[in-house]
Amino acid sequence: MAEKLLRVALKEDRAPQESSSPVESHELCLAQQLEMDASWLPVYHLEPEHVDVIRAFVSSPEKDEERKLKFLTSIAVLFRAATCNSLCQGLDLFCQRYKLAENIKVLLEEEPRDQLHTAVWRSAMFAMTEMSFVEAVLEGKEIGLLQACFSGIFLLPPKEEMQDLKPFLYFTTMKGMDTMLVALVLNSPTSRVNEKMQSIFQMLLTFTTSERASVRERAVGRMRVLSFLLANYSSLKADPNEERHASRAEMQMPIIGQLLGHLLLLLSFKEEETGHLALDALCLLFQFKYQQHCATLTEENTQLQGDWETETTSLRTSPSATHIIESFAEYLQPSERSDIVRVFIEAMTDSSTFDKEAARNVLDMVRGNPDLWLVDVPKITSCIHKTLGCIKSVPARQSVESLMVSMADKCPQEVVTTLLQVAPGGDSTALALWEAMFSVPQTVRNILKELLSQLWDLKSRLFCTHLEDYCLVRLAMLASRDLGDRAFAATYLDFRFLKEERPAMLSLVLRAIMTLSERDEMARKMKVILPDLMRVLLFGYKAATTKALLVFRTIMAQLERREASHIAVQMAEFLLPLLDDELSQLRESSISLFRDLMMMAVGNDKREMKNVVRLGLLPLFFRLSDQTQSVAKLKQDRRRAQEFLIQSLSYLKDAQASLREAAVRFIGLAARHLRNPSEKKLAEICSALQTLAEDREPSIRSLVAQTVIIILSSSREQPRPRWTLRALCCR
Repeated sequence: MAEKLLRVALKEDRAPQESSSPVESHELCLAQQLEMDASWLPVYHLEPEHVDVIRAFVSSPEKDEERKLKFLTSIAVLFRAATCNSLCQGLDLFCQRYKLAENIKVLLEEEPRDQLHTAVWRSAMFAMTEMSFVEAVLEGKEIGLLQACFSGIFLLPPKEEMQDLKPFLYFTTMKGMDTMLVALVLNSPTSRVNEKMQSIFQMLLTFTTSERASVRERAVGRMRVLSFLLANYSSLKADPNEERHASRAEMQMPIIGQLLGHLLLLLSFKEEETGHLALDALCLLFQFKYQQHCATLTEENTQLQGDWETETTSLRTSPSATHIIESFAEYLQPSERSDIVRVFIEAMTDSSTFDKEAARNVLDMVRGNPDLWLVDVPKITSCIHKTLGCIKSVPARQSVESLMVSMADKCPQEVVTTLLQVAPGGDSTALALWEAMFSVPQTVRNILKELLSQLWDLKSRLFCTHLEDYCLVRLAMLASRDLGDRAFAATYLDFRFLKEERPAMLSLVLRAIMTLSERDEMARKMKVILPDLMRVLLFGYKAATTKALLVFRTIMAQLERREASHIAVQMAEFLLPLLDDELSQLRESSISLFRDLMMMAVGNDKREMKNVVRLGLLPLFFRLSDQTQSVAKLKQDRRRAQEFLIQSLSYLKDAQASLREAAVRFIGLAARHLRNPSEKKLAEICSALQTLAEDREPSIRSLVAQTVIIILSSSREQPRPRWTLRALCCR
C-alpha cells in the first residue's frame, strides 16, 4: 500500500494540477508523509541509519569529502543489504525521488582531474555496482555515469606524474571500475546484454585514439576485462529470474569489427603496456569468436579446447597485425571484416595516432585477398571517399587509392554507383579517386564502360555543370568502341573533349588518355588529338600541362619521322616558356620532350627547328645549375649559344640560390666579352647585379661585389674576340 501511494506522489511532480477528490487528496498526503520518513521501504528496518544518511546528504547544501564518502558508502551498504535479504521493493522509487544516480554523476564531475587524492571515485563505482543488482534502478542512466567515470579516471595524469599518489588507492580505483563494468553487464536482462556490451565498448574505443599513453592504457585495460568476460562464460548470467540466458551464438555485437581493428592497431605501441593489453584482449576475443563459430556447427567439435588454445599460442608467438587478422578472418562475419578494413583506412589520416606503416601492411594484405575482405564495396567506398581528403602523406594516399583500384577491378559497377551517389558535383576527393582508377590500364577500361552506361542515364550529374556537356561520356564512348584509325579520328573530331577548360575535369580526362595511350595501337590512333594537346598548354593549368606533355611524347613516338617533323617544330615552340617553369616536374617533362623533338625535324623543318632551339639555349644553360638533378642532367648535351645577356638578367631573381649564382657568373663573363659596350649599358648591368648585394647567401654577395669590379675594370681594356657559349663554359 505504501509503495503504491509513493508512486502516486511521484507522478504528481509531472502531472498538471487538477482538482482531485477528497479520497485522492488524503492518499497524496499520506504518500508525502510516508516519503518524508522513508520507513515504508522494506530495507529501512535493516539499515535505517544509511537511509537517513542518503536523505540528509541530498537535502543538505554542504557536501564535503567526508559527507560524500558517507553518502556513497551508505548507498552501497543499503543496496547490498536489500539484495542479500530480498528486500529490493521500492528501491527504484527511492532512487528516483532522491535522484541518486544524478547525484553520483554530479559528484564524479566535480572531482579534480589532475590528482587522485580521495576514495570518492572508488566509492562511487562500488555504489553503482551494488545498484546494478536491483532492476531498473540505473536504467537509462548507465551511459551518463560511465562517461563521467571514464572521462574522469582515464584522463588523469600518468601515475608517475601524480604527486603523493598512493598505489593502493590507484589500484583499488581501477579494480572498482572493472568490478562495476562486469556487474553492469551481468545484471542486465538477457535482451539487453548485447546492447550494454556494445555501448560500453563504443565509449572505450573513443579513448584508444588518444595521444596520451596513459589514457590508451587505461581504456584498453577495461576492454581486456570485457573481452575476458565474453571468452570465459559459455552463457552470460542475466536476470536470475529469467528461464534462459544468452548463449554464445546469440552474442552478436555489430561493434566487434571496429573493436578488433583498433586493438590490432594498438599492437604497434609495443613499448607501452597498451600493446600487451591489446594482445591479451585480441587472444580472448579470438577465443570467443572461435567458440562462437564452432557453436554454430552441426557436428560436435571434440577438439575445440585444444584447437583454440593452439591458435592463441600462435598469436602470442607472432603478434603482428597481419598474422592476427589472417587468423581471425574465417571466423568473422562479412560486416565485421568490412569494419576492420574501414578502421585501417581511417588510421591513415594525418590526425591518427596509429602507426601508418602497420596500417599500410594490413591494407596490402587486404588487397591480396579482395574476395574475402572487400565484400561490402559500398561501405568501404564511402569510407575511402570520406577519409581521403584527410590524408596528405603520399605513401598513405597511394595505399588507400590502391585499395580503391582493387575494388574497382573486382566490382566496377558497385564502385561507380557508390561514388556517383555519395559525391556532390565538383567533389575534389571523388575526382582524385577517379584519377587513381584511371591510372591502371585494365581498370580504366572497366570503369569507363561502367561510366558510359551510368552517366548517360544520370546526365553526368557528378562531372558537368551543363547537362549537354558529356566530356567523360564522350571519352568513354571513344575508348569503349573497337574503332579503326579513320573512325576513331572522325569520332574524336565530333566530340573534341580536350577543349574542356575546367582544370579538374581536363586533368582527369588527360589521366585517362595517358593510361589508354600506353597501348601502342591506341597511341597511333590518338594522333588526331595532337593539335588539341598543344592548345592545352595555353590554358596554363600545371597538372593538365604535365599530363599533356607525357601523352604528346607517347603519341609522337608512334609516328613516322616525316609525319612527326612539322608537328615537332610547332610543339617545340610551345615548349619554350615551360623550359623555365617554376614547377620542377613540368620543367623536366618539357626539357625531355624538347630534346626528343629536336631530333625529329627533317628536311626543310630543320632550319625552322634551329631557330626555335636558339631561343631555348639560354634557359637550358642556366638549368645546368638546377638543384633538381633530373632537370640539370637533361641539359648537358646543349653546347652552343649566342649573346643572351639581357635575357639572363631575369635569373637574378630566381628562388634557387644555385641559379642566381650561375646568372651572376654568366653575366660577368658575357659583359667582359661585349664589343665596345657603352657606359650606360655597363651601368645597367651593374645596377641589376647590385640587387643581389644584400642576398641572403654570403657567397652570392661576395661574387656580386667581385663581378661588378671586374666588369668596370674590363671596360677600360681592349675589346676581346667574339665569344661562344662553349668558350664561356670551358673557362
